[in-house]
Amino acid sequence: MTTFVLVHGAWHGPWAWDRLVPLLHAAGARTLTPDLSAAADHGLHDDAATVVAALDTVRDDGEVVLVAHSYAGLAAREAADARPGAARHLVLVDGWAGPDGAGMFDLAPDAFVTAVRAAAETRGDGRRIPAPPPAAFGITDPGDAEWLAARLVPQLLRTFTERTRLSGAVDRIPGTAVHCSPQTYPFDRLGAAVGYQTVELDAPHNVMLARPEPLARILMEVASFKNEKSEV
Repeated sequence: MTTFVLVHGAWHGPWAWDRLVPLLHAAGARTLTPDLSAAADHGLHDDAATVVAALDTVRDDGEVVLVAHSYAGLAAREAADARPGAARHLVLVDGWAGPDGAGMFDLAPDAFVTAVRAAAETRGDGRRIPAPPPAAFGITDPGDAEWLAARLVPQLLRTFTERTRLSGAVDRIPGTAVHCSPQTYPFDRLGAAVGYQTVELDAPHNVMLARPEPLARILMEVASFKNEKSEV
């Protein structure tokens, strides 16, 4: 049986996967949804440790697919590097990724870095980044936007300033980079740069909220190692 370890992105929580999890369960898979927002103070390395702890709980009776959305791509890759035998495949969903020593502020455009630092300084006591509006995640449906806005939480600035610590073990784990279209950032190039197969999906950045069904199909194809298409 396949276990999907689903790691949410910045400003989110495990609830980000609420519409995807039932679809994976219906297909016969198990899921784990570690919470990167639980600790009062944490950084990228703490988040990676949380993912490691989740991987360590999986029973050794099937394959594990590690799935990371957006910022969590960095934490998940660091976790997979620390536990190279735990996951058979790593899937980035519009995920940030880079080599050893790369963090969010190294990979993101200067305008993003400037805006985030300013928001943390003026509205987040210098330590927290206030959550952007749902539209920033591509969510424009009024009902979905209201649902999302009520759940978003501030993000610790340290998660964006810390840089990944990778030994190179993660680069021996097969990976898939799902990039949503129209793109907000060049997630296809980031995925390709770390050696992952790229898969295009017509969906907003928060695809697991707006279009969970096609994402579930991609994940099940990856789990069966039958993912031979570059577009969905």
